[in-house]
Amino acid sequence: MIETAEHDGIAVLTLHHGPVNALDLELLTAVPEALAAVAEARAVVLTGSGRSFSAGVDLKRIADGGPRYVEKFLPALHLATLTLFEHPRPVVAAVNGHALAGGCVLAAACDLRLMSGGTIGLTELAAGVPFPTVPLEIMRHAVGPALDALVLDPGRLTPDQAAAIGLVHELVEPDRLLTAALRRAEGLCVAPADVYALAKRQLRRPARERMDAARPSDDPEVLKLWSSERTGRTLRDYLASLRRSK
Repeated sequence: MIETAEHDGIAVLTLHHGPVNALDLELLTAVPEALAAVAEARAVVLTGSGRSFSAGVDLKRIADGGPRYVEKFLPALHLATLTLFEHPRPVVAAVNGHALAGGCVLAAACDLRLMSGGTIGLTELAAGVPFPTVPLEIMRHAVGPALDALVLDPGRLTPDQAAAIGLVHELVEPDRLLTAALRRAEGLCVAPADVYALAKRQLRRPARERMDAARPSDDPEVLKLWSSERTGRTLRDYLASLRRSK
């Protein structure tokens, strides 16, 4: 589900879960476990297998699983993205293909983002589901004022468009992506580990404070909307439209 390799003390985590690395309960549960297993690595590179980094949440599982599945899924989504966002060591995303919705959030949770192809963006509203608080604040930290347009006008950005708003830091040819990501990760290891970890905590403190303030009021409403019968119908219609457009 998540393959781990080591390059001179840098851990490479590769999402390997179905054709597009869709985020389901099992993959999200595996993310914090994989990060804990490489806690002593000098840095982490996160990438995907196949043609996608991650095409986002497995919407069919949401539609079919109903409230019982969503009640487990949303906390797992929060924990996976927050654990990646707050990992104390340097984390570089090597975005090898499409990074959509939750996949975009996973990339945004990393310290630096390199991209070699595909599209990236937030498609939650197009699919008819609200934005959970933790992913929203991670995205706000990553792109700042560009967030409103990303959320409210859901579309897919090309790598060039993503770089223009700071969502991607470097564009790389596919055959150079991993090498470039390892190089950037190595560059982030210049500072002592405790110094780097403190800087990350300081930089992420406003985002964490917004999460903590918003979640008690926002999360019940998010859960209710994700679990509703209307959302199930909307997701099925959205998935059908995607199939027709292929």
